[in-house]
Amino acid sequence: MPPVETIKLAPGQKIYFASDFHLGTPNPAQSRAREQAVVRWLEAARTDAAAIFLVGDVFDFWFEYKHTIPKGFSRLQGKLAELADAGLPIILFTGNHDMWMSDYFTTEMGIPVYREPRTYDLGGKRFYIGHGDGLGPGDHVYKQLKKVFESGLARWLFRWFHPDLGIGLASAWSRRSRISGGNEWEKFLGDENEWLFQYSRDIEKTQHHDYYIFGHRHLPLDLAVGPNSRYLNLGEWIHARTYGVFDGDRMTLEKWQ
Repeated sequence: MPPVETIKLAPGQKIYFASDFHLGTPNPAQSRAREQAVVRWLEAARTDAAAIFLVGDVFDFWFEYKHTIPKGFSRLQGKLAELADAGLPIILFTGNHDMWMSDYFTTEMGIPVYREPRTYDLGGKRFYIGHGDGLGPGDHVYKQLKKVFESGLARWLFRWFHPDLGIGLASAWSRRSRISGGNEWEKFLGDENEWLFQYSRDIEKTQHHDYYIFGHRHLPLDLAVGPNSRYLNLGEWIHARTYGVFDGDRMTLEKWQ
């Protein structure tokens, strides 16, 4: 288990969380408008942010060839580079759509990229943070596919596709996902059937966290895991544009207008 990283908050500072921008879908015009909204949100957050966590599926598809990355998303990359250069910590997690990130964001912008959930001490509270895909009970087929796609062999084989072909095919496949299908809201399945909530409960039995923060579910949720522990799902930005804010005392879900 990696060491617990600590981020302190000065008076008036906050920590921001967002996930599932799915930039690139369903079409260039809508993706560009969403990207501009994300950039405005980042610019607003910088005024009092101690750190910003981007918790997976920032892109609807992402792959890094040795000398090539997907075309577009320059406004987001420029803003992230600007904030990172100004000394604002930005922490990036991969999701199931952008799991093929490599070292581009770390090398070019100094932004760490993590593939598995991690524990943080944020302002004296203990957070467990990750995208959420492949966690919890069930979904065994996806869990096996994830192991295949995350393997070094799969990445090596994909690199042999010309970028125009490889990125084109993968982007077309990504656009068939549920977030691209026009369903404005996912349905709440009830406590016992929300797999990330159950996953949080299982961890809480052996290791206390004040907050469990995930994306992936595409449904803004704030549920009590225990007397002093909560599970929050950050939602998504195609329809809801919700995000999380921790002010040093409590964590809330907000909506970007």
